[in-house]
Amino acid sequence: MESGEVVEYIDNNKIICSVVMESGNQKLKLFTENDREVKVSAQRLSHRGKTKLPLITDRHRMATSLKNLSAARQAIAETIQIHELWEILNQEEDWIDLEIMTGLCFPDSSDDDHQSAVIRAMFKSRRYFKFKPDRFLPHTEDQVAEIIALEQKAAREQRLIDVGAAWVRSTLSGSVVEPGVDHRELTEILKDFYLFEKDSPRCEIARALVKKVQLKSPEAVFDHLVAVGAWSADENLDLLRYRIPTDFSQPVIEKAQSLRIPTEEDLKASGRVDLTHLATLTIDGQSTLDFDDALSVEPRDGHVLVGIHISDVAQSVKKGHPLDAEARARGSSIYMPDQRISMMPPVLAENRLSLKKDCIRPAISTMVKIDPRGEIVSYDIFASIIRVKHQLSYYEANGNAEQAETINCLYDIATRFREKRLGQGALQITLPEINIWLDDTGAPVINRVNRESPGRLLIAEMMILSNWLAARFLTEKKIPAVFRSQPKPKDRILKNGPGTLFQNWMQRKLLNRFALRPEPDRHCGLGLDAYVTASSPIRKYFDLVTQRQIRAALGLEKAYTRTEIEEIIDRLSRPMADIGRVQYRRNRYWLLKYLEGRVGEKEEAIVLQRRRNGYAILLKAYMIECTLPQSSGIDLKAENLIRVTIQHVNARRNILSVFLG
Repeated sequence: MESGEVVEYIDNNKIICSVVMESGNQKLKLFTENDREVKVSAQRLSHRGKTKLPLITDRHRMATSLKNLSAARQAIAETIQIHELWEILNQEEDWIDLEIMTGLCFPDSSDDDHQSAVIRAMFKSRRYFKFKPDRFLPHTEDQVAEIIALEQKAAREQRLIDVGAAWVRSTLSGSVVEPGVDHRELTEILKDFYLFEKDSPRCEIARALVKKVQLKSPEAVFDHLVAVGAWSADENLDLLRYRIPTDFSQPVIEKAQSLRIPTEEDLKASGRVDLTHLATLTIDGQSTLDFDDALSVEPRDGHVLVGIHISDVAQSVKKGHPLDAEARARGSSIYMPDQRISMMPPVLAENRLSLKKDCIRPAISTMVKIDPRGEIVSYDIFASIIRVKHQLSYYEANGNAEQAETINCLYDIATRFREKRLGQGALQITLPEINIWLDDTGAPVINRVNRESPGRLLIAEMMILSNWLAARFLTEKKIPAVFRSQPKPKDRILKNGPGTLFQNWMQRKLLNRFALRPEPDRHCGLGLDAYVTASSPIRKYFDLVTQRQIRAALGLEKAYTRTEIEEIIDRLSRPMADIGRVQYRRNRYWLLKYLEGRVGEKEEAIVLQRRRNGYAILLKAYMIECTLPQSSGIDLKAENLIRVTIQHVNARRNILSVFLG
């Protein structure tokens, strides 16, 4: 290739006109219309003709000549009617070379400028022809239609990016923009992008928008969505990430309202054992609305008969019913400081299926005969009807004089049962519980709950007793269920006695995960040979499934097969894990929100273990872990008691930092 030849190449989606200064080894040294010297491969050239320009020392003049030549060629390119050309050639199935295409476009002249013009026109619009610098292939009608649709989509997306960038800028500057259709669509795009990032459906639009506005962190997207009212400042993002429904659809509500619930007359005529004469009571938290378990104590000659009564949800919510499908999809009720999401519609969970005071309800009752030493003599499980006489909170149960005899009797039986479990290797981890709720102003309030209070202890142990006996009952009947087991802990810190706060906290970290399977196995954590959960059928689908298996053993319905139980366990494993994360993170979020107002305060903490750049510590008052940066000259050891100062808290970003006080 000779010096002075005018050539063109494509750079940054633009055709550049240039002149050859030197050539050799397939590399060309070019001087471009942009007054630059570049080296490019000969293979990159989009056009090479016979036109030459004299190489002169005045670079500006030479660049001007190239610009003028480029502009003249571009002006010719603007005269080419690509669509009309395609309408003539779209039946062609072979490539059309540059010389022929130039002749078709310009029958009277076909020089370098016209060839370049054809290349430029074809390069600018790829709608009608497949482009290669020296030849072109007409697209089919279907291909053209598809390309036009893609172009329209790209144009629409670009408009969204432009509109969105202007909207975000105005929001950041404090201006208010009346939302339009595009803004509503952009809101959903930005929501998905903040929640799912690269996995969001229209991630590229969101990324281009963020780049155009030059947002420095994802939190700016969150702030924008809060500013325009799409989210609240305390939005529960996990519910959105895990796509957990917070309401029930109208069809589901209508199904719940129309569900036939047995009347009192139906129940009394059904052959169920009538236990409405018993002084049955419930003990729950003050804010509880769905009551699914109740207790009774009946003195007999030389022993007591303890009744553990569970709402017979399966009597009304039948297997395969739309309400059953809804409960199965949800898996469990979700309890958070600022929100309660029921597994079943409230009309059922809080009313028609709930063991409410003075209402006759169907139940599955476990009657346990216990001798004066606290030993279980026998038990019986059957379908019953009950009427709750007393509805107590944990606080009321701990100081209720009227029910003191019943509470004391149940508490004595519960403590003896726990001692028996401990003797069988149970691991009793005793940790305070931090209860968080929101007051009337929406501010978080906390209190420290003693889980060893009489009311809480006896309910916990009575439910463990009921579930263990249900597991034994199903095992004896050889009926599969959702059995829960747990291997031995990785190590055992707690051995004799309740142990210290440090020991209990660290022991919990050493527990192995529980397992769910259709057949029984030992639950080492509880010290029991078999275990199911069947005491919360209003709140947990696994419990409802196991209740149905108990009913099947009683001849009230058909049992699930082992394969069906396995399928249920498998299907619910993911949603149940998601629910666990949602509840944990939301509790932590509101605890951190509470601590945002405690910056600068000193707190007592326990050193848990050394880490690379500091120590893991436990703030005792709030039972929350954080990291203490290592201080020079101070060497701390596990279980040391220290005082720290809360330095910085950000609930949204899950940040809690402290320094040695």
